[in-house]
Amino acid sequence: MNFKRVPVIAYLCLLPILLTLGVWQLNRAEEKRALIGLQEQRQSSEKLVLSATMPGSAEALLYKPIQAVGHYDGNHQYLLDNQVSKGKVGYFVLTPFRLNNENKAVLVNRGWLPLGKGRSDLPDVNVELREITMTGRINRFPTVGLKLVGAEIPTDSWPALVQVIDTDVLAKQLGYPLFNFQVELDKEAGYGFKREWREPLTMSPEKHVAYAVQWFLLAITLTVLFVKYGFKKRHD
Repeated sequence: MNFKRVPVIAYLCLLPILLTLGVWQLNRAEEKRALIGLQEQRQSSEKLVLSATMPGSAEALLYKPIQAVGHYDGNHQYLLDNQVSKGKVGYFVLTPFRLNNENKAVLVNRGWLPLGKGRSDLPDVNVELREITMTGRINRFPTVGLKLVGAEIPTDSWPALVQVIDTDVLAKQLGYPLFNFQVELDKEAGYGFKREWREPLTMSPEKHVAYAVQWFLLAITLTVLFVKYGFKKRHD
């Protein structure tokens, strides 16, 4: 076989990239399988009773079902802006839930409400202040692709509009500490709105495997074309 320098260099550069992408997708598939197993394990576990002594981070408690006894702080609620449901823009209603006999609260995501006729037309999010047992699932707060400067600063009026949740900033405004995660309110629980909680996986393990196969097939195709090119040059 006879190869020129440029095709050889191109082949040697492209082949490792294709193989690396294939292996990366296989690793992602394994990570997703492990995450699915963790979700199933935690979601099937008994409900935790939320208390101020529990870890403040979401990682140790992610996806676990919980219950808490206390009351909503209905006078101080947040509307997480720019949340989309079936193509419509609206808000997630995040209401502080204050634990009984403890100076700590958790933000409960009570669901989605559509945007009104204008930004000044805020939805009615009133909730009773009586003592209840709240149930839900622990999860991270919704994220944004591009965080603008000041997006974590809420408005001064109530309910307060906010673009990005920063529990340290909100705790200063509220005057009491917050857990650094949200509770997605159970669909059967009262005082909620539209609740279609997304599963945290954006791509299944099977899709990652399919992408890996595509990268490997491209690597094989590249190799076959490279070899055929070499034979052709020798024949010529």
